[in-house]
Amino acid sequence: MINLKVRFRNPIFIAQLILAVLTPILAYAGLTMQDLTTWGALGQLLLGAISNPYVLGLVVVSVFNAVTDPTTSGINDSERAMTYSYPQTSDIEDEEEEEDDE
Repeated sequence: MINLKVRFRNPIFIAQLILAVLTPILAYAGLTMQDLTTWGALGQLLLGAISNPYVLGLVVVSVFNAVTDPTTSGINDSERAMTYSYPQTSDIEDEEEEEDDE
């Protein structure tokens, strides 16, 4: 299982997912973000991507890479991560806070 509830509380994860979807679509179309100047252009690009099995495959692989945790075996989060209610701070930050308290 993946703790998606916690991941969606992390703005970095949300940005990572958006880029995981848009980057392969933009690359296949030969566009950059600067080329998308209207919502209509973005909508047409997304509709074109949905109708293209190759682009959909690229998006699926990209999202899979963004969602899975390479530090655990399989596609599951660690048992520790499954207990989180909110994204945790890094261990380095925790160690620095403990040192400051001493």
